[in-house]
Amino acid sequence: MTEYGQDEILELIWTLREEGCATRTKLLERSEEENPEGLLGELVLSGLVEVSREDLRMTRAGDERARGIIRRHRLAEVLLQNLFDLDSSQMENSACKFEHILTTPVTESVCTFLGHPPVCPHGRAIPRGECCDRIRTEIHPLVTRLSDAGLGDPVRIVFITPKSKKRLEKLSSLGIVPGSRLRLLQRNPSFVLQIGETTIAVDREITDEIYVKRA
Repeated sequence: MTEYGQDEILELIWTLREEGCATRTKLLERSEEENPEGLLGELVLSGLVEVSREDLRMTRAGDERARGIIRRHRLAEVLLQNLFDLDSSQMENSACKFEHILTTPVTESVCTFLGHPPVCPHGRAIPRGECCDRIRTEIHPLVTRLSDAGLGDPVRIVFITPKSKKRLEKLSSLGIVPGSRLRLLQRNPSFVLQIGETTIAVDREITDEIYVKRA
């Protein structure tokens, strides 16, 4: 259980670092472990975390271990949300269990199956893995680019990765947001989408940034 507790502390330090407040005080306030001070001490003795007065910093080894934990946890959240539509509480509890049992090969397969999502359901970045930087075709993704959706198939938007905030705002004004349902009607000479009773034409550059799954 000590290793489990250490993982939870490393995960919390990573999250606090993202929030810009990785301090001992914040960690002790936010931790749900029975003995967070003792677990932190173990991590320091193991060379995974360094403490400078109040500030907490993970060493290279600690950062690598935490990165894996965070990656598994957030991928599990995406998997659980998209497959089972669990509420936030159920999703979080289940993801905490998944992060400790997923092996590296299984994690890579899950990531590929989900279409290499960049963020978790809470909007936090998912650390990239080796599978994100190479093309894999042996697993049929659950989530794909809208560009590759079947013509006429009803799909639901899972996430969008626009290159600019302006483009995201434009898509939002058209009702193209995560959770929306639409159909791809044609690919040439431009991509035509049907959203409700409305049809719009967009460039492939835009449909490549929209990730969907079958509705």
